[in-house]
Amino acid sequence: MIDLKRLEQDFDAFRAQITRKKVDEALLESVKTKAIETKRLKRELEERQALQNRLSKDYGRLKASGESVAELEAKVVENKSEIIALTDMLRSAQSALENDALNLPNPPDSDVPNGEDENDNVELSRTLTPRVFDFAPKAHFELGIDEGWFDFERAAKISCSRFTVMRGLAAKLERALIAYMIDFNESRGFKEAWLPVLVSRKTLTGTAQLPKFEADLYLAETGELPENDLFLTPTAEAPLINLFYDEIIHEEELPIKMTAHTLCFRKEAGSAGRDTRGMMRQHQFDKVELAAITAPEDSNRVFDEILSCASDLLTSLELPHRRLLLCSGDMGFSAAKTIDIEAWIPSENRYREISSVSNTRDFQPRRAKIRYKSGKTNRLTHALNGSSLAVGRTLIALLENHQLKDGSVRVPPVLLPYLKQG
Repeated sequence: MIDLKRLEQDFDAFRAQITRKKVDEALLESVKTKAIETKRLKRELEERQALQNRLSKDYGRLKASGESVAELEAKVVENKSEIIALTDMLRSAQSALENDALNLPNPPDSDVPNGEDENDNVELSRTLTPRVFDFAPKAHFELGIDEGWFDFERAAKISCSRFTVMRGLAAKLERALIAYMIDFNESRGFKEAWLPVLVSRKTLTGTAQLPKFEADLYLAETGELPENDLFLTPTAEAPLINLFYDEIIHEEELPIKMTAHTLCFRKEAGSAGRDTRGMMRQHQFDKVELAAITAPEDSNRVFDEILSCASDLLTSLELPHRRLLLCSGDMGFSAAKTIDIEAWIPSENRYREISSVSNTRDFQPRRAKIRYKSGKTNRLTHALNGSSLAVGRTLIALLENHQLKDGSVRVPPVLLPYLKQG
């Protein structure tokens, strides 16, 4: 969540920064109005509390001297009633402010370029040169159907569109990629976690999937209270970061670097008509995630570590890829800075996103109340995340880049120990 104190102190500077992202101006004005009202109520409550202290001292002095306290007693009772009323009003105002603020995105870092959409992103580097084929390369879904690896029709029969049944080499490669990715990430210092697939509303609010993106989530179980609702996880980022929800971590434990594989589920509500063929955009997909909790002064270094880990993993699989610094208008809701990694897809003759590495700074930790003890002071941590990698898209890139003319696929040497033949 945004820093409401910062908003109160200099709203114009805050507006200038946050409007570099796509933000609802009416919501921003509502937050400003509610912040002003909250500040006014705080000030009035503090004045009433100070008056109560003075009245209490006067009451004690008069009582001790034997003077009449009837008039003063009435003032004490009246002021106490005002304090109770103001406390309730302030609580309601703060709740309304926080509810609105939950829908405001994280302002971008100062070095994030301005821009409206993906056309304004900045290419930073390219790794490996795309292969020149001496035959027309097939799309992954053509390869998969021809070789019996993908069955989209039966997947739709047992579920609906945007699901895939995998068999044979594709199924084995999916499993091998997951194991290889986890081992690779652990070799870089990210410790594996095995996580629940059902996550609470509180968890998804902590990492800002809620309330903004509820239309894209699968609600699995409705609790007696909304906070007890359970959702299918859209990304392992949510449970990994929220492992430390409302905790104070010892400074010497930082940074905490984690990796996990989960099935992920998204309705893809805003993607009608996009990537309808094949398995580029699915409702259910495997993803291996990297996440970290750090002290603020370490977050840039850990950001680079996550980025390098994902990029080096692709290099080890011999997959050409590039890095893109996202512009302000194309960034995610939680991110202060994002670098996407895109893999080369021969059938499309272009790069497609396969990983997104983001630093949320203290935006997610403020929502999830994740702090660390620095000396005698409790400070908010920073939280970072990155795909390492979207397994299905890695499989697509692998099949297409390493396909042979006869329809078979050359498996990169690093995967062979993980690939059970037969």
